Amino acid sequence: MFTHKQIWGALDALAEKHGLSASGLAKKAGLDPTSFNPSKRLGPEGRERWPTTESIAKVLNAVGGNLDEFTAMVLGRKGAEKLSVTIPVIGLAKAGKGGFFDDAGFPVGGSFDEIAAPGVKDTNAYALEITGDSMLPVFRQGDIIIVSPNATVRKGDRVVVKTKRGEVMAKILQRQTGKAIELASFNPEHELKVFAAEEVQWIARIIWASQ
Repeated sequence: MFTHKQIWGALDALAEKHGLSASGLAKKAGLDPTSFNPSKRLGPEGRERWPTTESIAKVLNAVGGNLDEFTAMVLGRKGAEKLSVTIPVIGLAKAGKGGFFDDAGFPVGGSFDEIAAPGVKDTNAYALEITGDSMLPVFRQGDIIIVSPNATVRKGDRVVVKTKRGEVMAKILQRQTGKAIELASFNPEHELKVFAAEEVQWIARIIWASQ
């Protein structure tokens, strides 16, 4: 069972990882900026107060994290090492070229660079390195996103899509039916893209980003 100190320590570590204070992390998640302050961690007479599961979920969503990553932080370095795996990393600009993915969207070949990915359980997961500024303000040049081909994709998810013409793009899934897929850009200046279902080779969910 996790301790009070471990849970709050993981939130502090998550904030530090993203260059934020505890207050900044709470604010980024749409919470009261004082939610994670040290003074809020103990109640009257020193009784321990715990962050809610809802607040943790909002924080992870705000920074593009996931529960496995947070669990690794709760366990500390030793626990994180146990959960750590190595996954291939591909430049987004190169991903549309042949030889990187099979028809189902799983990475193939053995000539990739690799990065450590604590908490990632999908053995087919891979990372993409963002190039260019077309995905501003969400993703910037050099950001790393981790993609899980086995994760369930739902409306509103950040996803990577490959078309049968060879285009690979990171978008937000707006709508998916048997006939069409609607994708919104991270850049509000770019128009919604609509593809016929048969034009899309595969679609996979982004489960983490190094923002």
